[in-house]
Amino acid sequence: VILHASNLFRGAVPPVVSFNLGSLGFLTSHTFEDYREDLKQVIHGNNTADGVYITLRMRLRCEIFRNGKAVPGKVFDVLNEVVVDRGSNPYLSKVECYEHDRLITKVQGDGVIVATPTGSTAYSTAAGGSMVHPNVPCMLFTPICPHSLSFRPVILPDSAKLELKIPDDARSNAWVSFDGKRRQQLSRGHSVRISMSQHPLPTVNKSDQTGDWFHSLIRCLNWNERLDQKAL
Repeated sequence: VILHASNLFRGAVPPVVSFNLGSLGFLTSHTFEDYREDLKQVIHGNNTADGVYITLRMRLRCEIFRNGKAVPGKVFDVLNEVVVDRGSNPYLSKVECYEHDRLITKVQGDGVIVATPTGSTAYSTAAGGSMVHPNVPCMLFTPICPHSLSFRPVILPDSAKLELKIPDDARSNAWVSFDGKRRQQLSRGHSVRISMSQHPLPTVNKSDQTGDWFHSLIRCLNWNERLDQKAL
C-alpha cells in the first residue's frame, strides 16, 4: 500500500494514513477494523495539544545513464531500495561504486543494495544491513553475498551522491530494480545515479514516531523476542 502510494507521486506527496490489510504490514500502523475511530483521531488531532505525529520518510531519486548520458524517461523515486544484481547470469556481478565522482569500491558478488531508512528493515536487513529508524537521514549501502570476507555494509549521510556503474570489463550485464519493480537490464557502460529525493513521503503515525517503529519491529520481525531466564 505504502509503496504504491509512493509510486503515484514524483513531486510532493500528501500525508498518507495507511491501514493494514496484508499479511505483514510493517509500514501500516493502523488496523482496518478500527479505521473509523483512527480517521476521527487523525482529523481531530488525537484530541491532544500535540496533535498527530507524522514521519517524513526519505525517498531516493534514481536515474539511469548510458555512457554518461541520461536515458530519457528513466527517472524513479523509490521508498525502500534500489538493487543492482546479477539476475540469472552465472557470473559474479562487477559494479563500480562512485560517491561524488570518486571511486569508493567495486562490488563483486550477487549485487548491491542502496536503501533508505524505511527500506532498511526490508531486503537490506535480509542481506545483513542495519535496521535504521526512518527519522535518521542516511542511505544504507549493503552488498549482496560479496565475494570478500571484509566487505561490510556501511551507512552514508543523506548528502551522498552515488553512482553504480557496470564497467566495460564486466563479465556480464546486470539488472536493476526499484522497490522491487520496473526491473530492467544494465549493459556495460550503463549506470544508476542515486541521491536523496527532495520529496519525502509523509506517513501519519498511530501513536508516535518511535513507538510505532519499535512496535512494528516486534510485531513483524520478532525483534529480540526470547524466553526470559528464570530467577535463580
